[in-house]
Amino acid sequence: MTDRSLEILLVEDNPRDEELTLHSLRRHNVTNKIHVVRDGQEALDYLFGGETSTPRVILLDLKLPKVDGLDVLRRVKGDDRTRDIPVVVLTSSREERDLAEAYKLGVNSYVVKPVNFERFADAVRQLGLYWLLLNEAPTSVK
Repeated sequence: MTDRSLEILLVEDNPRDEELTLHSLRRHNVTNKIHVVRDGQEALDYLFGGETSTPRVILLDLKLPKVDGLDVLRRVKGDDRTRDIPVVVLTSSREERDLAEAYKLGVNSYVVKPVNFERFADAVRQLGLYWLLLNEAPTSVK
């Protein structure tokens, strides 16, 4: 998993949120390649299936079918091959236990999805700019 052609892994089961996220990233000139998976098991298969590239950042919803987002995060941060990949939880959950558990597991950022489209688009734009342009990552993640 060393090919850097994939830059963003979006793990999102809600088609509307997926569309808004992709639209917002493209609207703000984030042209990096984006791979979308729609449940937690698909995310794990993608990351640990053996023939995929390593994303530069993972945007992870928590409330996912098949495998919960916190379980995906646990697996990503618990594996030497993926632990250095920044994971941004992008979720509608404002539950304190989700927030606390995500940080306990090693999440890099926790963002609650705004309900308003413009605020959501701005949040995604800022995430893209920060994690892809401003953040300095170790060479194992670049």
